[in-house]
Amino acid sequence: MNVRKLIKPVVSAVLAAGLLFGGASALGTSKASAATPESLALLSFGKQYIGTPYLYGAASGLTTAFDCSSFVQYIFGNEGTKLPRTAAAIAGKGTKVTKGSLSVGDLVFFSSSNNWIGHVAIYAGSGKILHASTSQGVTVSNMNSAYWKSRYVTAKRIL
Repeated sequence: MNVRKLIKPVVSAVLAAGLLFGGASALGTSKASAATPESLALLSFGKQYIGTPYLYGAASGLTTAFDCSSFVQYIFGNEGTKLPRTAAAIAGKGTKVTKGSLSVGDLVFFSSSNNWIGHVAIYAGSGKILHASTSQGVTVSNMNSAYWKSRYVTAKRIL
């Protein structure tokens, strides 16, 4: 099912209303941009999986359980974008974006306890991330909470 066709009228209305996600840019990074039909479709598709359980090492394409990278890989794959299987490998793709310049659909990366990139999430706007959490399965979290803020590493724009 192509989500873009289903939400195009909503996306047009949202964009017409001026839904912008912005901030200053830094040299060598992308500026924030308005949410695109593709990024909003991606987010809408991903939110359909809220509540799906977490499974470490979940196989690519499995939709009954996800880990963080299989979730991101599956959601982006639905929109025609192929991504590698691990959070660290996905972090090597796209264009770097500063935290203040995040746009809906950007990928946000976090460190694990041993300081390597071990988690990836989709930026959902207003400081929120859509991701597969070990404790809650697919959920929306506040990336500015103490937990996520202390683990933030970088962000990349893929779309």
